[in-house]
Formats: sequence, structure tokens, C-alpha cells
Amino acid sequence: MENNFTDKIESIYSKKSKDLLLHQLFKPCDKKPSSRINISPEHESLQVSHLVLKSDQTFKAHKHIIFDRNMPMAQESWVVIKGKVKVFYYDIDEKLLITRDLHPGDCTMTYRGGHNYKALEENTVVYEFKTGPYYGIEKDKVFLKNV
Repeated sequence: MENNFTDKIESIYSKKSKDLLLHQLFKPCDKKPSSRINISPEHESLQVSHLVLKSDQTFKAHKHIIFDRNMPMAQESWVVIKGKVKVFYYDIDEKLLITRDLHPGDCTMTYRGGHNYKALEENTVVYEFKTGPYYGIEKDKVFLKNV
């Protein structure tokens, strides 16, 4: 399945709409030379890349241009820093598609569909990233009914 020399990107598609990408899971390897992997498809609002840097590697200083972007809904990503997390991926019809265990360094992205997380170890630490701005739960979320 995976080894110490190969990164793994798992793309999870809807069963209701077969060409619709809902979620991705990235499990990086430890022993790679300097590299950049763009994980998210270019058209998604949430853009995630994995970078392996050499000592003293730098980039050209820059800033980003302000312009209106079409982000009709929030997209979310979690990166596990410490501990272990179970992620539950749901389809657009709220049916459970699959679960996966996340370990330190693993990154999950949800572009559409539902998701849930369960910490499997005490003092688990994650970073959560979402597209914004955030206007509160009532404008951001719908809780799944049968879960």
C-alpha cells in the first residue's frame, strides 16, 4: 500500500455523482529529496501543497494580489501534528463513504460532501485550515441528520 519512498494521495469521489471530487487524503513519506507536490486540483478554492525543503532553501519574496474570488462554500483541511485521528468522509447525500486513520504529518482536504473527525489518542493536536471569511455557524454549516 505505502512505503517510505512514495507519497500517497487518495482521492475520494461521490457515489451519487461519479466525477465529483469530494475529499483527498495525503500521506507523505519521510525520505524524499527536495520537492513540491501540488495536491489540490487547481480549480478548488482550497489549495494545498506539500513541500520538502533543503537547508537554507528560500523563495523569492512576494505578496498576493487582492481580487474577488468565487468561493461559494467553505472548504476545510486538517493536518495531524501529534496523536491519531479517524476521519469520516460523507457523500453529497450524507451517506458515509469511507473512514481513514490519520497520523502525524497526514493531511485531509474536504472540498464538498460531509466529514467528521474523532481523536483516537489523548492530547491529539491538529491544524485546521478553512477558506473564509467566517460568518458564523448558521451561514457556514449544516449538520448531517442521520449521523
